[in-house]
Amino acid sequence: MSTILFMPESAYGPTNNCIGIGDVLRRRGHRVVFAAEASWRGRLALLGFEEDLVDLAPPAEDEQDPGRFWKDFIRDTAPEYRKSTQDQLETVIKPIWDALIDGAKYCEPGLREIIARVRPDVIVEDNVVCFPALVTAGVPFVRIVSCNPLEVKTSDVAPPFSGLPADGAGWAAFHAEYDRTHRETWDAFNQWVVEQGAPALPDLEFIHEGDANLYVYPEILDYPRSLPGWTRLDSSVRETDGDFAIPDIPGEGALIYFSLGSLGSADVELMRRVIGVLAGTPHRYVVSKGPLHHEIQLAPNMWGAEFVPQTKIIPQVDLVITHGGNNTTTEALHFGKPMIVLPLFWDQYDNAQRVHETGCGVRLSTYGFADDELTGAIERLLGDQALRTRLNEAGQSIRGRDGLRVAADVIERAALG
Repeated sequence: MSTILFMPESAYGPTNNCIGIGDVLRRRGHRVVFAAEASWRGRLALLGFEEDLVDLAPPAEDEQDPGRFWKDFIRDTAPEYRKSTQDQLETVIKPIWDALIDGAKYCEPGLREIIARVRPDVIVEDNVVCFPALVTAGVPFVRIVSCNPLEVKTSDVAPPFSGLPADGAGWAAFHAEYDRTHRETWDAFNQWVVEQGAPALPDLEFIHEGDANLYVYPEILDYPRSLPGWTRLDSSVRETDGDFAIPDIPGEGALIYFSLGSLGSADVELMRRVIGVLAGTPHRYVVSKGPLHHEIQLAPNMWGAEFVPQTKIIPQVDLVITHGGNNTTTEALHFGKPMIVLPLFWDQYDNAQRVHETGCGVRLSTYGFADDELTGAIERLLGDQALRTRLNEAGQSIRGRDGLRVAADVIERAALG
């Protein structure tokens, strides 16, 4: 059996994606090791994985929650999410790249030590930035894109992070602004990557393609283009969550799941605004309250907690209100549920636009929606029986394609060289 080293980004989405795939490989008898960020200590071992963790910055004096850096980042930069996606390039997207690059540089020596200790047969990275140690280890490298696959750039689709429509409107201006805001950062990072012994990066890309490449996106949303060398996973829904019964919630209306993700929910003002509107409807809600849960008061027609087992809740609800993170978007479609999408940053605008373009739900202006736009979208989607039938059939197809095991097969083949 093979030794497989996973290195996911510290955020919950990529880590949970790797947990799902890694669990299949572990149950097939492989040795699965996580070189996750140090704040995940102990949590991965509980799921049966080995941990050999990395610090992406000098260790904090107190214990850190998983993904704490990104939660704090989102909280501190929340005012920037009111800007257009093009304006966010300088005030949100570039600072994210800067932080990711700082982490890659800081952990490079430690990551090389981990690879020497673990001696993996294959390395799997679910991240958006290059760690040179992973591509110079002399073993096959598998890249996973668990964000919107526009991050695999081609000229026939909208630029990533833009949320622009498929008709080409605004693409050129967005590309030009991305070049202006990111060229200097990319030049310096590429030089450092080459100095570490890795190949030069493709122009304005912050990560290489792998010996094998996976992306997570259901066919019903996917873009009409060819991606040679890439395998699509229609979904990647972990099977490690235990069974969960939703507590009784007063009311007779539909059951709806509301989540802005572990990061978006750090915008307490936005959470309160949405909750206030939902409180006036006849429906019942399950709310993922997130890291600042103690600052969020739920209405009588709601139940929620800091963390909820999303993969066990979505199958039980009628509709999902989401920020458009890739995990929630693909999981909603895995279970055949329509969506209302309130994007904040990064790939969330791209997912929101794609949900809208493909008729799988409604995209709203996250900070500019009127109350009746949200409540009207809820009633419209709940009442659209043709859409519900279409998505139910799509969900059956997605589940039948079994993305977890497709991914595990690709990784096994890579390990064999």
